[in-house]
Amino acid sequence: MQKVNRLLLATVALLGTSAVFAQSSVTLYGRVNTTVERQKVGDESKTVMQNNSSRFGFRGVEDLGGGLKAGFNLESGFNSDTGTGSAWTHGGNTGGLSFARQSEVNLSGGFGMVRLGNFIPESYFATADYVSMHNHETGTSSDAFYYDPVWFGGLSTKNKIGYRTPSLGGLTLDVAVNLHEQTTGGKNGYDLAANYNVGAINLGAGYSQTDGNKQLGLRGLYTMGQFVVGGYYQRNDEDILGTRNNYRLALAYMMGASEFHVNVGRASKWKNVADSAATQWTLGYNYNLSKRTKAYAFYTKVDNKAGADYMTGAAGVDFSSFAVGLRHNF
Repeated sequence: MQKVNRLLLATVALLGTSAVFAQSSVTLYGRVNTTVERQKVGDESKTVMQNNSSRFGFRGVEDLGGGLKAGFNLESGFNSDTGTGSAWTHGGNTGGLSFARQSEVNLSGGFGMVRLGNFIPESYFATADYVSMHNHETGTSSDAFYYDPVWFGGLSTKNKIGYRTPSLGGLTLDVAVNLHEQTTGGKNGYDLAANYNVGAINLGAGYSQTDGNKQLGLRGLYTMGQFVVGGYYQRNDEDILGTRNNYRLALAYMMGASEFHVNVGRASKWKNVADSAATQWTLGYNYNLSKRTKAYAFYTKVDNKAGADYMTGAAGVDFSSFAVGLRHNF
């Protein structure tokens, strides 16, 4: 009887060990990014503490053998200035705590990666986000002009089926479909992205379409020793606003722990909106205290023409901000 009991205990222990090996490895990650700013909207100025897209998430992967892996990513935003949760969308924080930033499950292998769920359009990462080197496309110094119909067309990042190719000599391709999920009216959204990275040369392109709204973006970035220069161009074709061109140039100089940044963006007028052009320029300085932590400062200004309302929501009103901040990645 004792031998039987010992055999059962050994079997249970072995099964328990196998179960542990079969579980996913899970990583907690995130970013706390906060600034103190002197902001000016029109003629009114105020001093504020500003959250800059702070977030946390869980990332997991399981090796299924034979080069096949299953993974997931759950990411939530929070307001670092108040400690409250933020159900993030591209239009802003809607309150509460959720995984609205990202909630996907994926399967990857030699064939590439298949993704299901909620994730940001790769066309954005391939163009506008890639050249935002000073503050990682966050807060008041983020790009005021980039416009993507997959976000603004009402589909957001939700209900997506995506596929990413393996690297083909430095080239990767992403394609995704947003399921509209309604019985009448509306169409699925589509998002395409390409990235080509070889040595100092980094090229990218992105295309999105929702119903009759379209955008095409092209990006280039080149590293020359301590200098990095990049930029992107975007063409929009929108049902109501008409067509518009948008571009941004960015320059960075790296010197030890210090980074010096300057960028300028220009949005031409929408065809159907009179006097709607605008310009944004930003000066930034980052000091890297470590690989994870930096102290930084920037000044950004958006000049709106009489029919433009970028960053303010009020036509013809300009915006500016001087900020000092601290960002820590974990």
